[in-house]
Amino acid sequence: MSGVAATGGLVLRLVADGEHEAVDELVRVAYAHDYGVRDHGGDDPFRHSAHRAERSEVWVALDGDRLVGTVTIGLTGSGLMEDRGEDELDFRLLAVSPDARGRGIGEALTRLVIDRARAQGRAAVFMKSGPQMIGAHRLYERIGFRRDPDRDGLIRGEVKQFDLFAFVIDVDRVPATV
Repeated sequence: MSGVAATGGLVLRLVADGEHEAVDELVRVAYAHDYGVRDHGGDDPFRHSAHRAERSEVWVALDGDRLVGTVTIGLTGSGLMEDRGEDELDFRLLAVSPDARGRGIGEALTRLVIDRARAQGRAAVFMKSGPQMIGAHRLYERIGFRRDPDRDGLIRGEVKQFDLFAFVIDVDRVPATV
């Protein structure tokens, strides 16, 4: 799947080799806007889209030639979160440039994830979001995601690292967009 046209001339496609630094900067700026600037301590390779692209799908949203959004989608056999269900597709690092928000970019990327889950034969999509991401939560709930509090928190090696809200949606509840 090379690219998907979305509303308003937006194009969604897999990241190109020369775009990884721009994707990393977009994620950094978008998350600093919502979470504030944070010291991540160390150099987690997952923070780099080139690393994520080796084992996941890194998608970008383009408005003309301008990068305005991104999302990373887990692949079969390589989920992004330890508590992803066997028949679920998970995604992380959905980010939209702060100056491009309110135009449906986050929704287009989220619906792309649901379409990718459908194409992979998955029953559901699973994701987590920071408690302060109220606008994102409204988007997910409007699309049809439901909270799954039993899986809240970022879990690594059975240890909760920090608070996150878990959301899940059954793929068959959402009409295909492609």
